[in-house]
Amino acid sequence: MPYFRPLCCETKEMSLPTPFHRYLNELEVELRSVLSDSASPLYTMMRYHLGWVDERGQNQQSSGKLSRPTLCLLACEAVGGDWHSALPAAAAVELIHNFSLIHDDIQDGSWERRNRPTVWKVWGEAQAINAGDSMYVLAQLALFRLEGTGVPSQKIILLSRQLNQASLRLCEGQYLDIEFEKYLDISIDQYLDMIDKKTAALFECSLHFGAFLGTENQAQISSLCSFGRNLGMAYQIQNDLQGIWGDNEGGKEAPYTDVRSKKKTLPVIYALHKSEGIERERFLKIYSKARISPNDVGRVLRILGSTDAQAYTEQIRDKYHLQSLKDLERAQLPSSAAQELREVATFLMGQEGK
Repeated sequence: MPYFRPLCCETKEMSLPTPFHRYLNELEVELRSVLSDSASPLYTMMRYHLGWVDERGQNQQSSGKLSRPTLCLLACEAVGGDWHSALPAAAAVELIHNFSLIHDDIQDGSWERRNRPTVWKVWGEAQAINAGDSMYVLAQLALFRLEGTGVPSQKIILLSRQLNQASLRLCEGQYLDIEFEKYLDISIDQYLDMIDKKTAALFECSLHFGAFLGTENQAQISSLCSFGRNLGMAYQIQNDLQGIWGDNEGGKEAPYTDVRSKKKTLPVIYALHKSEGIERERFLKIYSKARISPNDVGRVLRILGSTDAQAYTEQIRDKYHLQSLKDLERAQLPSSAAQELREVATFLMGQEGK
């Protein structure tokens, strides 16, 4: 199976598929409108996390890829809907994603995100929790802006229910991710269940929102939901590969970040199950330490290599990616729309980070 190599920092912007550019301006206008122009420092924290301002509240431009809302709008357009009417739903999905990232940074003790200090590192954990909670509420309120685009109230209620269900699954996945840190006997099925909740749920929600707002064709909606879920699974597994063997955002070789932090990602879980004898004992001893040394990192990498953990992880990633493309084909979209969704899916397979 082919390995999807990451793009360098300069190449990312040039290689963004067309939909990212088509929706970007109006999507950012919608997001800024949801956050309003409040001068409260609470809103400064949220704008900072989104990349719109620096620590002092001064304007800058450094937003993320906006992958999930782009998928939402592209799904709406692909089934024949007016993507402009889905902008509030796309904004809601993006805000839920970022609410989870603010909390995730606190839980992981992450000092940086997108090459800048995290919100909690600048303003403290307590205020960062407030910022994350506020972003969650704003995501809920964003959905009600659909009234202004002509979406019936009954549909908005259904979308609100699904957004909350996806958010709950995300929290369940985050709980499992943190809980798994205590154990060394996590099964592959347990891990896949965790990322299904933590990552795939919001991808599925994004595609459902767009399709649901664009068509009444239940077969297309169902197929695009499956496309989103399987793409989300493949995306997270690709992140697992990047966290060990990939490049960082600056294009330099990453110092095996996930190994140094002892994350129980798919390659590590697989190697823990496949290693034997002294090799396994050494692996378990290293991952039982409070901190691991550079020499320990090298030993772990050798064990990952001896168990073919990278090849196995690539195989599982490719399985989900292939299934997502089969789901997309089943949706029977116009060829141009299907091609754009395939391009976005392939693009996401070449990206690192959340």
